[in-house]
Amino acid sequence: MIRTLMHGLAALGVALMPLAAPAPAQAAETLPLPEAVGSLQPAVESRDGYSRSAFRHWNRGDDPADGCNTRYEVLLDEAVEPPEVGDGCRLTGGRWFSYYDGVWVTSASGLDIDHMVPLAEAWDSGAYAWTAARREAYANDQGASTSLVAVTASSNRSKGDQDPSEWMPPAADVHCRYLVEWVGTKLRWSLTADDTELAALNSMATACPNWTVTYEPAA
Repeated sequence: MIRTLMHGLAALGVALMPLAAPAPAQAAETLPLPEAVGSLQPAVESRDGYSRSAFRHWNRGDDPADGCNTRYEVLLDEAVEPPEVGDGCRLTGGRWFSYYDGVWVTSASGLDIDHMVPLAEAWDSGAYAWTAARREAYANDQGASTSLVAVTASSNRSKGDQDPSEWMPPAADVHCRYLVEWVGTKLRWSLTADDTELAALNSMATACPNWTVTYEPAA
């Protein structure tokens, strides 16, 4: 009888235990650009096994109920003059500014959504070891406004999968901004950088003494 009662109380105790609270989001951190570059972990890069299909995109976006996938949600968020949204998230009108090349765009079809750190570069820098779900989260990341950026198709395709040692935006006056967003994205996702990339980042960061990098680690 006593043993039965004790088992009952133990079961009740388990039943009444509160569920574990979800881990709190990590706080955002702000660093001077040179210090942020110094926080990147150096590593040798390898593209072995890479496939663009390993990063599922575009998915249903942050708001599946709006009928727009990630691409269109980013376009809507970055529009300087909002477009009209029709059935199937068809966009009509609107106006965007492509900061890579300083070009105004008045048709959504003329824009690409660029991954600030391209998918292939992310793979090289650590994403090869991620789960498929984490790679999907990376490829559709709207948790940081700088992870995905609407730019002209020509500038995005000129960039390709190159890092800042190989390509910088044609508009020279946005280079500091671009470095900040590149480094912030790498830190957000704990991506590494190879020696050539680090050397270029360190060299270019000296021209941006008053710029800071603010990032929040991805969950």
